[in-house]
Amino acid sequence: MQNPLDTVRTVADLRARVAAWKAAGEKVAMVPTMGALHEGHLSLVELAHTHADRVVASIFVNPTQFAPGEDFEAYPRGEARDAGLLAGAGCDLLYAPGLAEMYAPGFSTTIIVGGVSEALDGTARPGHFNGVATVVAKLLVQCGPDVAIFGEKDYQQLQIIRRLVADLDLPVTIIGGPTRRAPDGLALSSRNAYLTPAERHIAPLLHEVISEVARAVALGGPVGPAETDARSRLEAAGFAPVDYVEVRGAHDLERLGPGPVTGHARVLAAARLGKTRLIDNVAV
Repeated sequence: MQNPLDTVRTVADLRARVAAWKAAGEKVAMVPTMGALHEGHLSLVELAHTHADRVVASIFVNPTQFAPGEDFEAYPRGEARDAGLLAGAGCDLLYAPGLAEMYAPGFSTTIIVGGVSEALDGTARPGHFNGVATVVAKLLVQCGPDVAIFGEKDYQQLQIIRRLVADLDLPVTIIGGPTRRAPDGLALSSRNAYLTPAERHIAPLLHEVISEVARAVALGGPVGPAETDARSRLEAAGFAPVDYVEVRGAHDLERLGPGPVTGHARVLAAARLGKTRLIDNVAV
């Protein structure tokens, strides 16, 4: 029978555990999550083990990154199930703080990362990335890991976190983990649980469409028509609204096109299917 995963809920207990590991000469990795774990999250734990001796995973459903009317209350939760999955993946410690531990009474600081956060989901979900940047900064300061692992599915978030760490001189290396997908190409996401069977059948089209955009652009095709055609195909299939399908610079997420692309680029998309908002991206 699998032993329960060691769990701490306070900053003091987390720091004591990490300090003991570091005193023993061990390298520590952190995998921040909001729970509702799937194979994508577990692959990040496995990746973390290739970079460190010990792995801390956090579970905290962060209210400050949900805009009014979004799914904070409905967001799936199940710590016992998640802890079992983490233990099976070889996680050493679960950090599961409560709301008051993360945001003590009187908390009034927000971190805003300019530039890379301002388009795409920064436009579609105002204030979202301020909440992300603030909670990630707190988690990294609370834990003090040597490395931290984030999934490439949330590609804009990954670039924001890299910018945050560089700008604030935080002593942690940020590593991106490849997007895990279902056999039909749909990116694994906690929110996929919201899809109806009919919507689940349609959902893989998002990855198919942006992959076609990436191929067309890689062959020297103009960006503008590829983006327009992609939006039309998604809308015709029932995605509504399509927040964006755009080709952007891979590192700074600057707008590219409308002509042929030179240099590293990424195709990023976000669209709603029924009540589920799906995001995805692929490299050009």
